Order: sequence, then C-alpha cells, then structure tokens
Amino acid sequence: MKARTRLLPLGAAVILLPTLLSGNAQAADVLLSQNKPVIVSSVESSSYAGALAVDGKTSTRWASVEGADPQFIRIDLGGPSAVNRVKLNWEAAYATAYKLEVSNDGSAWTSIKSVTNGNGGTDDLTGLSGKGRYLRLVATKRATSYGYSLWEMQVYGTSDSSSDTQAPTAPTNLKAGSITASTVDLTWTASTDNVGVAGYEVLRNGQVVGTTESASFADTGLTAATAYTYSVRAKDAAGNTSAASGAIQATTQAGGGSSFVLAASGDIAEQCTASSSSCVHPKTANLVGQMNPAAVITMGDNQYDDAHIEDFTKYFDKTWGKYKSIMHPIPGNHETYDDTPLGAYKKYFGKIATPNGKTYYSWEMGNWHFVAIDSTEFSPGLAANAVSDEQLNWIKQDLKNNTKPCVAAYYHHPRYTSGDHGDNDKMATLWETMVGNKVDLVLNGHDHHYERFFPQNADGDKDAAGPVQIIGGGGGATLYPVKTEHPATAKAISTYGVLKLNMSENAFSTQLIGLDGKTIDSSPTYTCH
Repeated sequence: MKARTRLLPLGAAVILLPTLLSGNAQAADVLLSQNKPVIVSSVESSSYAGALAVDGKTSTRWASVEGADPQFIRIDLGGPSAVNRVKLNWEAAYATAYKLEVSNDGSAWTSIKSVTNGNGGTDDLTGLSGKGRYLRLVATKRATSYGYSLWEMQVYGTSDSSSDTQAPTAPTNLKAGSITASTVDLTWTASTDNVGVAGYEVLRNGQVVGTTESASFADTGLTAATAYTYSVRAKDAAGNTSAASGAIQATTQAGGGSSFVLAASGDIAEQCTASSSSCVHPKTANLVGQMNPAAVITMGDNQYDDAHIEDFTKYFDKTWGKYKSIMHPIPGNHETYDDTPLGAYKKYFGKIATPNGKTYYSWEMGNWHFVAIDSTEFSPGLAANAVSDEQLNWIKQDLKNNTKPCVAAYYHHPRYTSGDHGDNDKMATLWETMVGNKVDLVLNGHDHHYERFFPQNADGDKDAAGPVQIIGGGGGATLYPVKTEHPATAKAISTYGVLKLNMSENAFSTQLIGLDGKTIDSSPTYTCH
C-alpha cells in the first residue's frame, strides 16, 4: 500500500503527546534477567543447564527432561522488580500451554500471564503487570514428545530494590535445642518483611558465624565446656538488615575429644570441567575444601556416564580427586557400566575402595563405626543373587562385632525416596538390617536431589528408634525433580550441595551447604542409639 502523508492541526499533535510519552516509559524498561541465578525443574543433560537460557546467547539453550509435565524455569531477578515484558525464544520443543508467575519469596506465586495456544518461535509478551523478586515460567503442555527447550528467556522491567528501605522484623523466641560438646542447635520464630525475608545471619559472641535461609541453624566445631552467646538477625533482598534478636547463652557439654566433621555427596562428576560455567562438580569440590573435613564419603556414581578410567582421570580426579587420600567411596550403578563392571572404579581408587578385596568394607573414626556398602550387588534382586547374600551376611556380622556407640552406613540406592527413581523394594532387606541393628545414620545417592527424613522404622514410618536417612545426590550430576514427599520426609529439594556431617562422641547433626556456601538445611542434633 502507498503511504499517505497528512498534516495534523496543532491540537491533534498535542493529543498524541501522551502516547509518545507512554512509549518512552516502556523503552525505559531494562533487561533484568541476563546471567541471573536460575533454578529449573529438570535438565536433559548438563549441556542444557538452566543458566544457558539467560546467558544472552541464542546458540545455547535450556532443555528439560523428555516426556514429563509440568516443568518450570525460575529466575532470581536479584531484588524486588516490576515485570512489564517477557520475551521467550523457543527451540523446536516448545510449550503450547504455559503461565508466567511472580513471587516475592520464591514460595507464594501470583500468575501474571497464561498462554493456552502457543505456537513456538518467539513469544514477546508485553503489557504485563507483575511485581516480585522471582519470575517463573511453568510449562504444562508440550508441543512435541520431547521436553521444553528455550534458546533464551528475557525479562524486562525496572528494579524496585532502591525503593525498599524497610528492614525485616527482628527474629524472636531464639532457643538452644540439643547441645553436645561441639554443637549447639538454634531455632527461632521467623521474621516478616514488606517484600520478603531472604535469609538470616547467626552471630556467636557478636560475630557472624553462618547464614541460613530457614529459621534454624546448627553451630558446629565448638569447644567443649564453653559458654557461647548467640543472636540472630534477618535480611531482605534489598540488603536491609533487622535488629538482632534477644541474645541467649548456651554452654557446650564436657568432653568432645572425638568430635570431627565429614563431607559427603553422591552422583558427582559429569564429563565437564571448570572452564564451563554450567559444570557443577568443581564447585561442590570447592565446598568440600571449605569444610576442611577429617574424611570424605561418596555415595556412588562418582563418575559419569560409563565411568571409564579415562573419565575418572580427566574429570573426577581434577576436582574431588584432590581429597582421595581421605576418601571412603562406594560404587553406584554407573560404575558398573564400564567395559569391565567396576573395573575402572577399582583401578582408580585402589585399596581405598577395596581394603579387604571387596567393594564393601567398614572403617572407624572417633566413637563412630562406618559401614560402606555396595548396593549394586543388591539391585539385581536379593533372593537370586549369591554375591549380595554374601555381602548381607558380612554386614550383619560386622555390625554384630562393632563396639563403637555410634554407627553410620552408606550405599547408593535408597530404600525410600521422593525422587525420580521412587522407593526401592530391593533394598528392603538391607534397610531392615539397618533398623534392626540400631544404625543411627544412613546416607544414599542415586536420586539427584537432597532429601532428609525423620528417623524411620522398617516400614518407613516415623520412629525415633530408627535411622535418619539422607539422600545427598546433588554432587554435580544433572538434578532430578522432587515428586510427592513421603510422610517421613523432613526436607526435600532439588538442588546442588554437599552434606556437612558434624559427628561427636555420642551424637550427630547434618547440614546441606549450597553452592553459595550458605546452609540450605540443618537437622536437629540426634543422640546415638
């Protein structure tokens, strides 16, 4: 069509002026999402991590696991923000139905846009009106048999952080729970904030000794028979800090000569190096170093995908391998995928993993007895597997001969899990053995998430006389989603991190330390059975 030019009277030009101003206001929006922290429900592999959807490159992408609904990608905008526009650049695996949600705290979500007829390509969603620190895309219907895949997700708007000057309320009701010679458990009533509480700082004798996102914290590595003064203060996303809570004093018990810290994780080294920002196992290895542990436990699947010796030396050895001299590993199913099942695992670890010629063994430290179990022998089916019968008999005799007051066991396949693999009936006899022998702590991997259970009996019901089971599958491999939680689950979250185990002469407590060095979860202090 031929363009037409028409002169407007001055009055008409004045009428158009507000429209022009509105356009300028929209242009003032800035890109809020680029290179910001991202959490996703799942990834197809480490090559398609969530961070690749906000890296500003249209040649990299996030891709979820295939054939599963719903899936989400969540972006932390760094502070309270007004969201006016979201631009989605879909790969061929797009969503025909999805919604956009905002949240101040990452927990309570408000929908700001729903799409039910998506056709892929680029969705440029304008005219939005959302406020919050977090923005989440929840995809509910796939266009293909694959998953969901985004080349890039861009969030535009304005940051409200500078306008948030209101500090959270001070934490109240600070209490010391279980106290040992080296640990003090702290709990308090959560603070409130006009936007949202981002976390808490824990002060010991006036100095910050830790941070946590929850209203609890386990202070560890303390001196026996010593009085400590504690207080807590809250912070929000804009950096506003509350007044400190009322101070309390806690005195550790006498003794404590046998206290120590362990680091533990499973499902660790993907075939990637620190040169890739999406490679996680170098980051979790750094967390281990920060803990300065007396020993390191691995719960299987140390190296992916088929655990060949060249993979161990090229990847695992460059990161977690630096702690090999203090490591007590066990194998997972991926170690059996080598050309000779467990061949590279045995070659790489040597006598560390097979001190008695078997892939199961026990060791001791302080007042603790540790049983390292090869659950790959159980997974084919207990009744028909003579090797697993041999190992089970050894486990029972080892526990019978134990003289230490505290016992921990670790093996790859969990009996109970809210993760992707689901409960494993083939581990039932092994779990019953743990319960029957008064084992205090059981560590597992296999499902790539973190899950801490309350003490359980043989049926998986809450029972103070049973072991505390913890799944620590966030050592570096691609995360799995958490599904319906078990009734005995205390905390479950799909996240990377390393377990910090605080072991004393007659008790223990655990913490999950995230990639940012902050405590994601703390257990109570449990007294050994």
